[in-house]
Amino acid sequence: MKQFIWLFFICICTLPNVLSKEDVLSEKIQQLTDWSLKKPIIRLNSERFKHYVKTAPRNYSMIIMLTALSPSRSCGICKQAQDEFQIVAQSYRYSSAFTNKLFFAMVDFDDGQDVFQYLKLNSAPVFIHFPPKMKPKKNDFMDISRSGFSAEAQAKWIHDRADVHIHVFRPPNYSGFLLVVLLVTMIGGLLYIKRNSLEFLYNPVVWGMFIILAILICISGQIWNSIRGSPFLHRNPQTGQIGLFSGSSGYQFIAETYVVRNFER
Repeated sequence: MKQFIWLFFICICTLPNVLSKEDVLSEKIQQLTDWSLKKPIIRLNSERFKHYVKTAPRNYSMIIMLTALSPSRSCGICKQAQDEFQIVAQSYRYSSAFTNKLFFAMVDFDDGQDVFQYLKLNSAPVFIHFPPKMKPKKNDFMDISRSGFSAEAQAKWIHDRADVHIHVFRPPNYSGFLLVVLLVTMIGGLLYIKRNSLEFLYNPVVWGMFIILAILICISGQIWNSIRGSPFLHRNPQTGQIGLFSGSSGYQFIAETYVVRNFER
């Protein structure tokens, strides 16, 4: 009988704590859901990160982009990465895969320097998956130096880490098509005007110079820069120091390409 009374007393004492945790978790999920319905990407500062990401209870995953968008930070790649992150978040928000188990968020360096220090980050952008009830592991950090940061690459990484399939939907962009049409029209018009003097098309010197130029562009690293969207240089958001060379062996800046080519010459 005494054991039963003691057990009943313990249950009564611990019940408020259990209810309190459930209430806190419910409040977190409700607030994050409300923010996500308004904007697909939730803006977090140091306080919000501590409450919604770092502090328990948390039974939901979060995909967080840490960036430095201020012009004073000179992060040319950050704006491009944010645009791709926005496409992924919008694709998720307006798809049938949207639930209250996964949220997209962003922390800017100027709004959350403590977050960068907590995660021991000294560069941007960085994409991190925070799994439920756990701290992120090595594989929860997206390696953009190898996979890039396109929306498709982010969606694949999210599927691998959070087991959520996101079909990326890009808004139609007709600028490239119009540019091609304009270029073809201009070339066609020029050939029509010069139709009586097209001997240069049969000149091997012209074609040889064109081929050599194409080869130089391909081996100089500019194709890689164009595909990966490399910035011209990098500026550390914490120290402000400008770097011409990437610290990763699988990444490079445009300025680094020029420097290496000049040394090779």
